[in-house]
Amino acid sequence: MAQESLSHQRRHAIIAAWLFTVGVMVFAMVILGGVTRLTHSGLSMVDWRPVTGWLPPLGETQWGEAFAKYREKPEYLKMNLGMTLAEFKAIFWFEYLHRLWGRLIGVFFFVPFVFFFAKGWVNRALA
Repeated sequence: MAQESLSHQRRHAIIAAWLFTVGVMVFAMVILGGVTRLTHSGLSMVDWRPVTGWLPPLGETQWGEAFAKYREKPEYLKMNLGMTLAEFKAIFWFEYLHRLWGRLIGVFFFVPFVFFFAKGWVNRALA
C-alpha cells in the first residue's frame, strides 16, 4: 500500500513539475512578446510555415528574399520605410524567437499530456 501511495505521489509530483515548467515557459513567452512588441518586430516574418518553416534564412540570398517580401507589406511601407537589411535582421530575430518559442511551448505541453493521458495519470480531478 505504501509503495502504491508513493507511486501516486510521484506521478503528481511529475505532473506538477511539468505544469510549473509550462507556466514558466508561458511567462517567458509574455516577456518575449513584450520585447517583440516594444521593438516593433512583430510581422517581420511574412512567410511562416509552422511545420516546414522552422529554419530562419541561412544565407545572404535567403535574407534578401525574406527582406524583399517584407518590403511589400504594409508594416514596412507605413512604419519602416527605408529600413536596411541589417535593421531587418535585428527585428526578424525577435519575431522568429517569439514564434519558435510558442511552438516549443506547444510541443512541451502536448507530448507529455498525451503520454500522461495514455498512462491514465490525468484523471477527472486534474482535467
